[in-house]
Amino acid sequence: MSAPVIPQRRIGDIEVGAIGFGSMTLTQVVGYDVGRGRRAVHAALEAGIRLFDTADVYGPAGQALGINETALRDALETWSGPLDEVVVATKGGHLRFPETDTWWTDGTREHLRKACIASIGRLGLDPLPLYQHHRPDPRLPYEESMLALRTLYDEGLVRRVGISNVDTGLIHIAKSVLGDALVSVQNEYSPWSRDADAAINLCEEMDLAFLSWGPFGGMRHAKSLGDTASSFARVAQSRGISIHQVALAWQLKKSPAVIPIPGASRPESVLDSVAAASLDLTADELNLLNSAEAVS
Repeated sequence: MSAPVIPQRRIGDIEVGAIGFGSMTLTQVVGYDVGRGRRAVHAALEAGIRLFDTADVYGPAGQALGINETALRDALETWSGPLDEVVVATKGGHLRFPETDTWWTDGTREHLRKACIASIGRLGLDPLPLYQHHRPDPRLPYEESMLALRTLYDEGLVRRVGISNVDTGLIHIAKSVLGDALVSVQNEYSPWSRDADAAINLCEEMDLAFLSWGPFGGMRHAKSLGDTASSFARVAQSRGISIHQVALAWQLKKSPAVIPIPGASRPESVLDSVAAASLDLTADELNLLNSAEAVS
């Protein structure tokens, strides 16, 4: 079965569809629907999505590490089509304590190596296609964590390296340590969270992919996104499409480096997101969406 042709964007030496799949939402609540998650992943594959983002700490509160990675592997391996072009991006460097459901970071060499090897086992991928440092550890110089990732790359445990939740200064540090092993930056970016504009520009200059998480602003902004007074709602209404499509298409127009990774747990959401990859916004629409009042 051949996948539909959707615009491609580069992550280092490979190309993937311009829209990725954020798998965190597959397993974020206790009693999550395994079958529905599989259908969502299969719908993404059939629509041409080839980038799937996960992390060792994603899963329901109070549960063990690796639940999301395991669920994603199951969904991918139960698809009837080929997986040779699929790129699974996972992350390490975060901690989650089941007893209190609190999050912390551990960017030490020891932890990152242990986390990387555990992810290899859960995903059944050796080397990992893209291994991302989840978040800077405030207790350590950033260079230490980057040197740990460089070692994983040099040893052949990971094929490519990414960083996440960083500013431009940390991107420069990562590049100086990792060199060509560094292929991507993953930061939050949405109509309500535009602080990453400088990081996007730097990624374009450095030929790095920018993977935007939370492209719809998350639950805290869901109501605002649908507010009929918002610029995104006005464009969507005039086009007869979803607001989510407009939000994704707006991001794709920002820079050729941007690859949004919207979360999805239903096939319908996946197909709606994929449609944004071919949505051509006009100059007037972009001016409206880029304005300071775009989300007011």
